[in-house]
Amino acid sequence: MTVPGAMGPGAAAAKRALSIAVVQGGPSAEAEVSRASAANVASALAFAGHRVVRLELDAFIAESLRTGGYDVVFPVAHGAVGEDGSLQGVLEVLELPYVGSDVLASALAMHKRVARVLLRDAGLPVAKGIALGRGEGAGARAAADRARREVGARLVVKPSAQGSAIGVARLDEGVPVADLAHAIEAVWAIDECALVEHFARGREVTCAVLGPFGAGAPKPIGAGASKALPLIEILSPRDPFYSYEARYTPGRSVHVCPAPFPKALAEKVQRIALEAHAVLGCRDLSRIDFVVGDDGAPKAITLLEVNTMPGMTATSLYPEAAAAAGFPMPVLCDAWANAALERGSAARVAARPLPR
Repeated sequence: MTVPGAMGPGAAAAKRALSIAVVQGGPSAEAEVSRASAANVASALAFAGHRVVRLELDAFIAESLRTGGYDVVFPVAHGAVGEDGSLQGVLEVLELPYVGSDVLASALAMHKRVARVLLRDAGLPVAKGIALGRGEGAGARAAADRARREVGARLVVKPSAQGSAIGVARLDEGVPVADLAHAIEAVWAIDECALVEHFARGREVTCAVLGPFGAGAPKPIGAGASKALPLIEILSPRDPFYSYEARYTPGRSVHVCPAPFPKALAEKVQRIALEAHAVLGCRDLSRIDFVVGDDGAPKAITLLEVNTMPGMTATSLYPEAAAAAGFPMPVLCDAWANAALERGSAARVAARPLPR
């Protein structure tokens, strides 16, 4: 792996080489994406001088981690079990330091139904929408009628707890209500909750957030508060939006970094991203997705979701934004691993004896 301006092999000598388990895969629709991300992360960590093993997120993961003698765990499992707090809970029980958000923040961000309530209550600009639980009410047709009545005619339907645009459907004005009901049913087939939100017809934008970091952060990154990286505008000329295929097929999407926005508008999006990162309690990294603009309101900002373990593949957005900010993958991954080691496992409170 050759990265201009990055540390060379073995350059982590100033800090000892760590034994790091990179966890990938799992029982998720995004398992293959996770494995591609994990390969990129493992390569970057090895380039930075660490000893790296990739482990599959399966029924044997706890024992593999317990007996492996690892200094740090780097979860790169997207979606169910890996990103929703479940894996993080195992790591807490094993008292292993790990990269990324903790159990609570991971669970909150993964479940968009809950996250949107917290973000809205914090005054952040989430889309108008409703949550429709599977088995609630009188079925998909009644749910579609309710969505049209309460949200509007232009809608996005998406699962509450999936990522990578899996299950997402966008429906413009004039689409028959039967099509909306079908989209809701399709989401219920893979998730217990369908979110139906206003479809903001604007520009797709993402903002990567880095940190916060303690005193041991490397010089290119620096210690202190979380940082918002340059915005990326996402263009999907062959797809109606940034779909699963557009995300992971080389050449199928165009990323413009930094996004061509006026300075004041770009900074406003970055501020909202930092606030969302903080509201959900994220740490180390996150990526916040937006739509900028809507009919008649070119500067309107709609916060879509917070991703606590964004993709790290060769076509992923987070590494691209970080590179634009001057942080190549080996520097980033080394910083995250050492931040996890410095943070250690969660503090424990000694058991109190029962009163006699």
